[in-house]
Amino acid sequence: MPLTVEDHRRDIAGMTYVYPVVSRRAGGVSVGINLNPNNACNWRCIYCQVPGLTRGGPPPLDLRQLEDELRRMLDGIVNGGFMAERVPEGLRTFADVAFSGNGEPTSAREFPAAVVTVARLLREFGLMGRVKMRLITNGSLLERASVRDGIAVIGQAGGEVWFKLDAASPAAMLRINGTRQKPEAVLRRLALCAELCETWVQSCFFALNGKPPGESEIAGYLGMLETAKASIAGVHIYSLARPSCQPEAPMLDRLPAAWLDALAKRVRALGLTAQVSP
Repeated sequence: MPLTVEDHRRDIAGMTYVYPVVSRRAGGVSVGINLNPNNACNWRCIYCQVPGLTRGGPPPLDLRQLEDELRRMLDGIVNGGFMAERVPEGLRTFADVAFSGNGEPTSAREFPAAVVTVARLLREFGLMGRVKMRLITNGSLLERASVRDGIAVIGQAGGEVWFKLDAASPAAMLRINGTRQKPEAVLRRLALCAELCETWVQSCFFALNGKPPGESEIAGYLGMLETAKASIAGVHIYSLARPSCQPEAPMLDRLPAAWLDALAKRVRALGLTAQVSP
């Protein structure tokens, strides 16, 4: 079955920890590393596409199995017919290996060891420096030394962190992400992350009950970016690509490209790079 932007199933390769997708934001094939195969996360974003999402953390990981799965996937991409057989023409760029999956990847106790494993395999296949290592994170666990250790390895490998920031006020963070956060704490963790690795803010915007985010929320969001702009590489702005699997799904709608572009223009006016994925 060919990969598509609309299908990001984690079991598409029949593996536990490794899954390939075509990513519009990464710009090609992204090999995902799912450290939360039990569909558990410490947040509950209302737009999340994970079915059966629960609160919590992952079970103990089998790092040997992860290594075996990733080696087989990389061998198929580098030495086999994976690209020709599974990826539509025009999308056959191997963009990254991304820690993402069905929950917050940094919540895994084995996260730093998993990062080291991925880096070693990228070197083994001659991909280091050609294929990025990425972490897609909500950033909530940056106070943990082990999390910072893992992020530092990604930074040393020339990788990137995509750090979630969907809202600026505590009320909106609770409503959208299901978490009680203070903006100043988010900014502190963002700064910690950016010290260790190139970091992009990634922000998902959508209509809720037919209405996009209000001007006061957008002004607060731009204010947070203004505070962080000296340390971050830029901002990824996107809307919904696939249906939510959460109870709020009927309340959510994709925003038009023109709305996202208008927001990106305001982000660029701050002196930041902004990339849009409608």
